[in-house]
Amino acid sequence: MKKFLILSLCGLLFGIAPSFASTELNESEPIGVFKTQQQKQRYINSIGFRILNANKIKQRMNFIYSSKKTINAFSTHVGRSITIYHGIIAYTDSEDEIAAILSHEISHSIDSYQGIFRGTFSNLPHLFVPRKYERKADKRGVDFMVNAGYNPVAMIVMMNKVFPQDRYEFLSTHPLASRRMAYVYEYIYTKYPQYLKNNIYQDNIYYQNFLLTSQDNRRKLQKKIESKSDKRVRYD
Repeated sequence: MKKFLILSLCGLLFGIAPSFASTELNESEPIGVFKTQQQKQRYINSIGFRILNANKIKQRMNFIYSSKKTINAFSTHVGRSITIYHGIIAYTDSEDEIAAILSHEISHSIDSYQGIFRGTFSNLPHLFVPRKYERKADKRGVDFMVNAGYNPVAMIVMMNKVFPQDRYEFLSTHPLASRRMAYVYEYIYTKYPQYLKNNIYQDNIYYQNFLLTSQDNRRKLQKKIESKSDKRVRYD
């Protein structure tokens, strides 16, 4: 518990919002489609500002591409800058997957504007109920993706490639990866079922792995949804 409080306090003092993911990449850096820092920065900007404009987000924020190999993306509480590291981009295979990362962080940046003194203390709730805000950012990120013309199933694919599977979540700032993907799946299932009916990711190996490892969670979700709306159609 002390470790959790110390890490949370450090995040509060340095103005860093909860991140999409964080670990270290030991593999060599891939060349990628774009070779220069400027090209990669422009690419990230084009995706980020497309999401902002499509969702009519009035809160100002900017995007920073970093060549660091850390597998992470985060939003700063003070400057509202969203930084995405090359380490996590190396795991992406499409623009949709990068949009999933940025949409999640955009949600955190929006929250940083809320509250008194122009949102000065808006990150305090993250200290006490961080998983609640991670789930909120995931679901609102799905909305942002759809409104900007991106496929929200890419968020599940990206999570399955990047997130480790911890044993317990009660001392973590993030929900268990398996639960987190299930939450996103349920949200897409109920709000944007067309993406699962005509699922372009159906044969994607990462999505197939999600289906394999989430059978119990999806069965529970299906019963929950059917009990609420009497739906009988499965979108696997």
